[in-house]
Formats: sequence, structure tokens, C-alpha cells
Amino acid sequence: MVHKTTRHATRHEKNSPIAKIKVVGVGGGGGNAVTRMSQVFPRGVELIAINTDIQDLEQCHARKKLYIGKQITRGLGAGMNPELGRAAAEENREEIAQALSGADIIFLTAGFGGGTGSGATPVVAEIAQELGILTVAIVTKPFSFEGVHRAQIAQDAIVKLKDRVDTYITISNDKVFSIITKDTSLARAFETIDEILKNAVLGITEIIMTPGVINVDFADIKAIVQNSGTSIIGVGSAHGKGRAQAAATAALQSPLLEASIEGARGVLFSVSGRRDMTLNEVHEIARQIAEQADPSARIIFGTYYDRKLNKGQIKVTLIATGFGSSYAKNVSLFGEFGSLGMSQKQIFSMEEPPLEREVELKRLEPKFENEPRREVEVPTEASGDKASEEESSESIWDIPAFLRKKKRK
Repeated sequence: MVHKTTRHATRHEKNSPIAKIKVVGVGGGGGNAVTRMSQVFPRGVELIAINTDIQDLEQCHARKKLYIGKQITRGLGAGMNPELGRAAAEENREEIAQALSGADIIFLTAGFGGGTGSGATPVVAEIAQELGILTVAIVTKPFSFEGVHRAQIAQDAIVKLKDRVDTYITISNDKVFSIITKDTSLARAFETIDEILKNAVLGITEIIMTPGVINVDFADIKAIVQNSGTSIIGVGSAHGKGRAQAAATAALQSPLLEASIEGARGVLFSVSGRRDMTLNEVHEIARQIAEQADPSARIIFGTYYDRKLNKGQIKVTLIATGFGSSYAKNVSLFGEFGSLGMSQKQIFSMEEPPLEREVELKRLEPKFENEPRREVEVPTEASGDKASEEESSESIWDIPAFLRKKKRK
């Protein structure tokens, strides 16, 4: 195993801001995801909502809100017309650029298949590209029962998006059926989709922002993500005996994934746990992930202590990128042990395949649980009133403005 060591950080470096992160939710679906993220994201991550629907925008819990296309849509949304969404973003191109400016990395999230998300997201991505910002897009595709027209809108949007971002992840809404029951309410099902989007973004931001025993920094993220095309992001956790193998399996074989990491040319993962996490467990997880990657893959990983985890819990966050052009399947994330649909024998098999990859480590000085987190740059207060903390379960639905108004009369 190859170890890449670095000098100890100076006092100034320890206290200096790390990468500035902005999360941008576009359209109704993106705004819903941003609202959910606002409840858990660490200080220093700026949340931005962009929408043509003024009612949806007012309900979104984002620090900065951009109302676009005022002259075109008059605040009523873009319906299922992505051309209106595109034109709305172009109308406010300068304001969008100002909102994105200063970021080191931007996460774009949206629901594709409608008008604003499908039409405006590629424009926002293009602006970020022009500003030289590392850009990751995480978007959902509509349910199959929503019809061919929405599916085609989503596919067209993905085609326009993929060359304007460094990497992108598509999540099929149909995959939610693999992790809900027949009795799950409609509201809860949509919340689950929002949770998937949230965990995709949170997984990467935690890797960047959390000081580790074996540290992963923004340069590592950039090396794996930049100009990498289609990506997989997986998150898995487990408790008890065999937890390391179970957590890695959950990240690699989540029911939401439509493909494995086989063939990935870049892999970055982190392992987090409490103080009882062992080096042997980290090694076991590294071997399991490396076994599935491309033989020539560049693999970087880090470990850190996370007091937010339960006692005895271990978590694996995985980013796999650099798939070939033949890689056509849509991929997604989020595995929690217990929802894998796998037998206990499969999960707890203790067979250990030989490690045939060299894993690159970036080691810094040990950090301890009681050490204060490094301060990050706190975004300045931006425009936009904070929405009410209480919202109806229907607020997560992507309901066109004119239908929503009728419901409220």
C-alpha cells in the first residue's frame, strides 16, 4: 500500500478557510432538496435557490433566492416548457453569475422533466463553467408513469447538461420503489427522493470539510471529479460484527445503484466512525472497494472521527468517476444496511479477496474528537426572506403554480 505523506499543517493553515462550497437548487425539485439540506448542512455551505415560480421560491429555506424570468413567466413557473426555463435563466444571467461567483465547488441539483429545472440548469452550469468553478450536478429523472414526454424532456436536458459540468449523477425516481413499502405515503416517498439528493451532496461536503486522521482535501476531490463525466456516489453504514464489510457493501450495492463501480478510473472514499474504529476495518473497506475498481484506477481515501454517528456505527462514503463512453446506465447513491435486499450470509461473508490495487493515501497529523473544527468562510447574508419553518407535506410536490392556486382557494 502506497502512503503519500505531507508535512504538518502550520497554525495559519489550520485556521484558514477551506474550499468555499455553494449548493444551487434549480426549479421546484431543486428547491425542495435545498430546503431539506438547510436543516443539516454545516456552516460555510451557501444554499441558493433559483426558480421561475415565485410561490415555490418563497417557501424554500435558502440563504439566497433568485427569482428568474420575471418578464417571461410573470412568477407562474415554466410548466413543462424547458425553453421558457432556459430563456428565464438567460434573462437573469448576470444575477446568476454574481450568486455563483467566489465558489470553489458548486453542486447543482434539480428535478428534470419539467420546465425550470430542465431548461435553466444547463444555463446555470454553463455560467459556472465560464467562471472556472468545479461543478457537480445531481439531478432526478421522472417516474415512468409520468409519461414519455416528461422522460424526453429530462433526457434532452441531460444531453445539454453533461458537457457543461465536471461530473453528473442522474437518479431515476423509479428507484425509490426499491426502498419504500406499499404503505408509504406519497409525501414520504417524495421526501425520500429529497433525502437521496441531500445525502449525495452532504457526502462530498463532509469529505471536504471534516479534518481527518487520514485527510482528504479539496485538491483530492478536484483530481477525481474534474472533467470526469458520469459518476457514482454511494453512502453506506452498518453496526456490529462485520460492520466494515457491511458498510462497504451498502455503499457499493445499494438498491438505488443501477451499476457497479467496475471500470471506474477514479475512486475517492472516506471511512468515518467513533473512536473504536480500527485500522484493520479501514484496510478491509479499502480492499473491498479497490477490488471492484479498474485495475489502473487512482484511488484516494481518508478517515475521520464523527461524533454524530451512533456508538458502534461505521460509515463509508464513495465517489467513483471516469467511466468510459460505453457507460450508459444511470447511477445514484445511498445505501443503509438493512435496506439492501441482501441475505445476511452475503453481507457478513468474511472472505477477503486479495488486494491488487495500490491505494494512495494523503496523511496529515492525527486529529482528536475534542479538537475544534477548522473555521470556514461564512457567506454574507443574501437577499430572500426565510420561509416558515412549518410547511405542508404537499409542499414537496412539484405542482404547477396554477393548480396549487386552485387548491388553496
